[in-house]
Amino acid sequence: MNAVFFFCGILAVGCVLLITVYMVASGLPAIREIGLGKFLFGQVWASTAKEPRFGILPFILTSVYGTAGATLLGVPVGLLTAVFLSKVAPKKLADRVRPAVDLLAGIPSVVYGLIGVSVLVPFIAKVFGLPKGTSLLAAMLVLSVMILPSIISVSETALRAVPPEYEEASLALGATPTETIFKVSIPAAKSGIAAGVVLGIGRAIGEAMAVMMVAGNVANMPALFDSVTFLTTAISKEMSYSSGLQRQALFSIALILFLFIMVINVVLNVALKGGKKGEK
Repeated sequence: MNAVFFFCGILAVGCVLLITVYMVASGLPAIREIGLGKFLFGQVWASTAKEPRFGILPFILTSVYGTAGATLLGVPVGLLTAVFLSKVAPKKLADRVRPAVDLLAGIPSVVYGLIGVSVLVPFIAKVFGLPKGTSLLAAMLVLSVMILPSIISVSETALRAVPPEYEEASLALGATPTETIFKVSIPAAKSGIAAGVVLGIGRAIGEAMAVMMVAGNVANMPALFDSVTFLTTAISKEMSYSSGLQRQALFSIALILFLFIMVINVVLNVALKGGKKGEK
């Protein structure tokens, strides 16, 4: 069994290495030909023009702003829901709410996109007086709902793992239950909460289908009420008919996105190690 476990572990690591090598080999040629500066900081994407231009700065900023907005909207709701389920709600009520949260994680992204384009997009257009509601704001709202299951589930598990002695000591010293939650329980569970937040960010930055349906897919510099294109949707939109340098540039976008995900995982590991050292 040791050999079986070792083989499975090596297989998983090998898959990551193969993906890394393939992405680097496929993405670097276009970056060399276009130029790293023009590729990363160019503001115009016109891959099918007579004189094509491959600037992906609008895609990068849109992905960063969209993910940041979804995080700002989703993290407070997710964290407070986890606190409610783990510390406040009666057991019977928590047992009924928890499956609903798990159900959110199982809903396909295309369903989120369908509801977004059918309900959310017309609502935004009507409320803000826009000709069309496909926008960065719509994408932020959809992503903020999609990241909730990761944040809630992991944060709730971390809060439940806090030793009850910590909370009992806080209450014995005269702190209120609310003060105990926010000054004792949440700080003690910060490593697990950080893991949930980073997992949610990873899902948000890697989402394609739902974002494609509500964002508008126009290569604009990001503005809250404008149609925009994310890194993921830029790849999905053109890959089916791309060829030559255009196809290589799409692989280069995938390489940039892959590097973003790697950075997020590094941040996750650092957060977890920092949390464990703090607990010690």
